[in-house]
Amino acid sequence: MSGVEGVRPALFVDRDGTLMVEVDHCHDPKDVMVYPGAAEVLAQARSLGWAVIIITNQSGIGRGYFTVEQFESVQAELIRQLNGAVDASYMAPDHPDNPSPRRKPAPGMILEASTEHGIDLERSFMIGDKDIDIECGRNAGARTILVETGYGKKNLNCGADFIAPTVTEAVRLVLAGAL
Repeated sequence: MSGVEGVRPALFVDRDGTLMVEVDHCHDPKDVMVYPGAAEVLAQARSLGWAVIIITNQSGIGRGYFTVEQFESVQAELIRQLNGAVDASYMAPDHPDNPSPRRKPAPGMILEASTEHGIDLERSFMIGDKDIDIECGRNAGARTILVETGYGKKNLNCGADFIAPTVTEAVRLVLAGAL
């Protein structure tokens, strides 16, 4: 769909360590803490025609650490704290030793979202805190931004197109046309 007139760009955003403070295998809604300013900049992006789509691996499900229902309760709290400023969420529950084509760094979730939401991947960004987020975005044909929150400072040499201190600053730079 890339380059097709009338499709919109997207901000594909990792969840843990990017939108919300990293909690190892988060499975309790009380542990969800969205980074300051994230809800506001995502709402601004949506008002300017950007799709906002969460792309998240949740290996804790595949490992048996928590259930899909627990994931959904955490996700609902995240969406609540983001004031609903999200168009869609895609999740891969795969164990890392048995990955599907949807598990990052594979681009399956982004490609699925692109088809379902009419996304122009060449004008889109994948924002995340891990090398697999950056590789996923690259594999899908999107530009990439590594944030320094979560595991980001450990992945500074992952080959991201851009690096930003936080998701809030990353989105501000995108919306300002600085990237």
